[in-house]
Amino acid sequence: MSPTALLTRSDSVSPEVDDLGVALGSLDTPIGPLNVAATSQGLVRIGFGYMEERADMMAELAELPGSMGEGDPAWLDEPFAQIDGYFEGRRQQFDLAMDWRLSHGFYRRVLETLMTVDYATTVSYGELAFMAGSPGAARAVGTAMSSNPISLVVPCHRVVRSDGSVGEYGGRPEVKTWLLEHESACRG
Repeated sequence: MSPTALLTRSDSVSPEVDDLGVALGSLDTPIGPLNVAATSQGLVRIGFGYMEERADMMAELAELPGSMGEGDPAWLDEPFAQIDGYFEGRRQQFDLAMDWRLSHGFYRRVLETLMTVDYATTVSYGELAFMAGSPGAARAVGTAMSSNPISLVVPCHRVVRSDGSVGEYGGRPEVKTWLLEHESACRG
């Protein structure tokens, strides 16, 4: 995959509105299709098309407390624009409203801490545990990374093993490697 690969929105998977108060759409990217969900509060979920079906993602989103009503496809405009900018190398930081209802407690604290890790840099699971105020919780940080509902924007791809090896990323370490190489190439 090339960091300069052309991005296109797929007409066949345009944003749809459901009765859960969640707007869901898909975006084609150099790492494959991303399913993106937003509520009136902000970005709530990004799913990798190679890992999960849209129907499964909607079932998970149905569990959101207080998310009744119709979602507005316009809620996806800014997340789509910023994700496009990231892959085109124009954006090094996301500035999006976030709906954190799928993350709680320690996991949420770790994910919010992860948002402070700079573009094109990495931290180990242990370093992130320390940064989040829980030294010695590296394994729990790994679990938090694997349950990150907003991958890419909450950059769990920047968390590596203590020996510097990449580790897993949604079952596809090559995607994690591509993201890190993309950021390094675009850092300029």
